[in-house]
Formats: sequence, C-alpha cells, structure tokens
Amino acid sequence: MKLVSILFLVAAPFLLCAQQYTIENCVNEFSNTKTIPTNAGYQYWFADKNFLEDGRTLKLSVVEPGKATHTPHKHPEDEFFFILEGKAEFFLDGNTKEVGPYTSLYCPSNVEHGIRNVGTTQLKYLVIKRYDTTSEK
Repeated sequence: MKLVSILFLVAAPFLLCAQQYTIENCVNEFSNTKTIPTNAGYQYWFADKNFLEDGRTLKLSVVEPGKATHTPHKHPEDEFFFILEGKAEFFLDGNTKEVGPYTSLYCPSNVEHGIRNVGTTQLKYLVIKRYDTTSEK
C-alpha cells in the first residue's frame, strides 16, 4: 500500500498537468477569425497571459506599410520581437536600426522601444513577453 501512495504522490503533478494541458489547448493554429484589429494592422495571440500561470505570452503582430502599432514606449516587462516577414525599423533608447526577416530584437525592461514598418509589404513579427501575474491574484 505504501508503494501505491508514493507512486500517486509522484504521479499526481503529471496527472494534473495532463488534465490542464491537452492536445486541444496546447495546439493553436492561426485563424483570421480570431485576429484582433489594431490601428496599424492586426495581432493574434498564440498564448495570452492567462494561458500559462507565469504570464509568458506569444503574439503575432502584423503591421501595414508605413505604420507602427504604437509610439515608442517603455514598461516593466522585457520582451523580444522576432521578425518573420518585411522590413522593420527598431527604436531602442534613442537609436534606430532597420532589420529584415529572421532577426530578433530585445527590449530590456523600462527602456524606451518601438517598432514600425518601413517596407512596402506587411511587417509580420512575433512578440515574446512575460507579464507579471502576481499582482493580479
């Protein structure tokens, strides 16, 4: 009987995980019907801050030529951008650099940053960020 109790204690976290994360909620295929319009294009959340308990997120941003989703700003969370398609101008702490596909851009916490489309086609990039979820509980 002791062995069964020990096996349950060891397996219990995995059983809970299997119930919480399933193949259905761990696969997120892009769908135009689930996009969120922005003033510069649209965004699509592959994982929003409520999906994982620690606030990690993954979002696709699509920006039309000559536009930006917002002006340069700063916030307490750091984040990564990963350029998939198009040409971006990255603003970081008063400096700018133009970059293309397969480029990662890091934005440290509390440093002014921004990204805008300086190309002639849509700019598509991933945003990887971790939100503080402890203050929301």
